Amino acid sequence: SSNKKKLKQQAKQDSEDVNGDPEIWASFDQSFKQVQSVLDRNRVLIQQVNDNHQSKIPHNMVENVALIQELNGNISKVVSLYSDLSSNFSTAFHNDDEQPKNS
Repeated sequence: SSNKKKLKQQAKQDSEDVNGDPEIWASFDQSFKQVQSVLDRNRVLIQQVNDNHQSKIPHNMVENVALIQELNGNISKVVSLYSDLSSNFSTAFHNDDEQPKNS
């Protein structure tokens, strides 16, 4: 929890240090929250798959098929979210480089 606090403080400092639109930073923050949410769900799914596998109960093993399919879909979501983040980051900072600097 102290790491999260430090990261939030650093992110706040970084956003103050970098010329940028607060809306862009809010968008990045929202995207990272979406990614974290999917990763948290994957952690739960993986634990559930492991528990089902260890139980060796046929019904649980069949249930793993759907859980693993959800995991695969979630991995695709994370890839897509990171791809969008990368594109948005590149666009935001490319546009920022084109803005005249006040000296």
